[in-house]
Parts: sequence; C-alpha cells; structure tokens
Amino acid sequence: GMRCLKKLMASASRARSVASTKMNAVSSRSHSVFMLHLNGVNEDDGTIVEGALNLCDLAGSERLDRSGAGSDAKRLKETQSINKSLSCLGDVFTALSNGSSHVPFRNSKLTYLLQDCLSGDGKALMFVNLSPTSESSNESLCS
Repeated sequence: GMRCLKKLMASASRARSVASTKMNAVSSRSHSVFMLHLNGVNEDDGTIVEGALNLCDLAGSERLDRSGAGSDAKRLKETQSINKSLSCLGDVFTALSNGSSHVPFRNSKLTYLLQDCLSGDGKALMFVNLSPTSESSNESLCS
C-alpha cells in the first residue's frame, strides 16, 4: 500500500535530473509523470469502470543566454530536449483546440505518453509557475 507508494516515489525522485543554472539553484532538467490507473466495479450490476490520473511536473522552458546552460554540453542537450518537448505539447494543444484531423502526439515522448489523457474524454488542468520579474515576461507569455 502506502509503503510501496513511498518507495516508488523515492525511487522516482532519485531518478529525476536536477542541476544548478544561472536562473535556478535547483532546476528540473527532466519532466516527471506519475500515472495512477484505477479500476472499479459496481457490486450491484457488475459494471466495470476504468480511469487514470496523470500528475505531470514539467521542467520549465528556458533561454540559453539567461540560464547559462549553453556553456555545458550536458545542460545544453537537456535544455534543447526540454524546450522541444514543451513545444510539441503546445503543438498538441493547438491541434486539439483547432479540431485538427491530425494531432501530433508522436512528436515527443511526453506527448506520446500523455496521448490518452489529452484526447477522447480526457480532461486536463494545468498550473503554471511564473517568475515575477520583468526579465522573464517573454517566457511567462509563452507559458
């Protein structure tokens, strides 16, 4: 039960990549996705229902010139991957909101993983942490 969940969350936390940049002393260098699949049975009529809850902590987009990540090859690759996956997620949101016949879920691992919860009867709620500084206004608007 709870002991297994705590062990799993601790393992996931250790696997999460974080590093210091000019913008953030503890910067997420990867996304974290927790998927909880639920099944239920109505004991009166035997109806089976299934659902899933996806909790995603997405690494934020960043500008190389402000974060200083471009001076380190590993940080540069992480930044490029983070920004690409967030851009792909934006493309999926745009295609869904426009009712497009093709939604580009396969353009990134993140959007492919979230395909079921973002399409069909899925619902999404997003919280965005924004920097209050005027220097970060462009990133805030993009979010």
